[in-house]
Amino acid sequence: MKKILIFLFISAFTLSLVAQNAEPYDFKEYKRLPATPVKSQDMTGTCWSFSTTSFLESEVLRLGKGEHNLSEMFTVRHIYRRKCENYVRRLGKAQFSEGGLAHDNINVVRLFGVAPESVYPGRKDPSKPFNHSSLAQQLKKMCDEYIAMAEKGQLKEDWLKAIDQALDAEFGPVPTQFTYNNTVFTPTSFRDYLGLNADDYVNITSYTHHPFWTSFILEVPDNFANGSFYNLPLGELIRCLNHSVQQGYTVEWDADVSNQGFAANYGIAVVPEADWAGKSKEQIAGTFKYYEPEKVVDQQLRQRLFDRLETQDDHLMHIVGMMNETHGGIYYVVKNSWGEISGLKGYVYVSEAYMRQNTISFTVNKHALPRDIQQRMGLEPGEAVKETGPSGTGAQGATPDGAVPGESKAAPPAAKPGNRPAHLKVMPATKHRAESKE
Repeated sequence: MKKILIFLFISAFTLSLVAQNAEPYDFKEYKRLPATPVKSQDMTGTCWSFSTTSFLESEVLRLGKGEHNLSEMFTVRHIYRRKCENYVRRLGKAQFSEGGLAHDNINVVRLFGVAPESVYPGRKDPSKPFNHSSLAQQLKKMCDEYIAMAEKGQLKEDWLKAIDQALDAEFGPVPTQFTYNNTVFTPTSFRDYLGLNADDYVNITSYTHHPFWTSFILEVPDNFANGSFYNLPLGELIRCLNHSVQQGYTVEWDADVSNQGFAANYGIAVVPEADWAGKSKEQIAGTFKYYEPEKVVDQQLRQRLFDRLETQDDHLMHIVGMMNETHGGIYYVVKNSWGEISGLKGYVYVSEAYMRQNTISFTVNKHALPRDIQQRMGLEPGEAVKETGPSGTGAQGATPDGAVPGESKAAPPAAKPGNRPAHLKVMPATKHRAESKE
């Protein structure tokens, strides 16, 4: 009993010292790319459209076409129809939900174009928040009835007409022509005017259950369209992210945010070294206010969490910049679609450890990738010669010899844990502190 009391005293004393020595997160802006205002997906599972639309709006800004508010619901309406068709043709042996992935949006751009929000708001009452729960139930019920009819040989060949009517009742008819900024466009001519080319975008991921440097269909429920992803070692995946942002390209991010490390209300996402189970509520709250050392996330840990179905694709967001955190180095500026919550007004600062552990995939402009990656992916001719320089990885996953698991030893040297990577020196810039609204 005496030993237990001594242990409890020492533990309490240690926690007290930690609390006294805790320092708040201290962020300095390194790279911030243009992005449109934060929106809210409201009561829908359409983060994939909100985030990818935001990504495309930043692409339009990068191309010098100015700021445009594009319609998320133009894409959503088209994808609901394609989901219905896919579900019925597969006799119900397919995913049917509100969710989706970035390539669904890109496919709509390719096939149907884009529309401004002002032309196609996609809701009957603009004063009310989006809510697709009843619509999703209605569509699935209709599709199940069509499958039952098909099994009896009674399905009419124009059954999609009723689906279109239900979608038009919710979203409004899709415009075939519209006037915007005193110019008449079709959705495809507006896409071309903005300079959006669906063939410019690629999906990349990092998992060991498929060979690296090959493509595979990612086995996640919302990949109803069987989209293909190029498989890179984890270090190379992060190198692509860093290189893209540093070259002025934003990145679409598919991630798991169902774990305790993602706190949108604090504007922080981290993977602390100390186990969550051993923390009190006060200590958990403190994790999102005060810096703590983070776990080293390697390829093996990442794969183990995916194989155990702990890491799943439950949310898509938009990466628009990088920060230096005084204690921990690289954090990424992520635009969310849950409205202007937290002191960061809808943004989240995501640590490199969190990015390594919880990323499902990135969608990027192929021209944003390092040249040697483009060559190995077959996107550009020539022999792949690894680039060195400021697009290398940070401290996460570093081995004693400086190489990153899954990368060649020709990779840029890794920074020491706890230090800011050499290529992310503090620049004269605005200081930010993570704030909370509780």
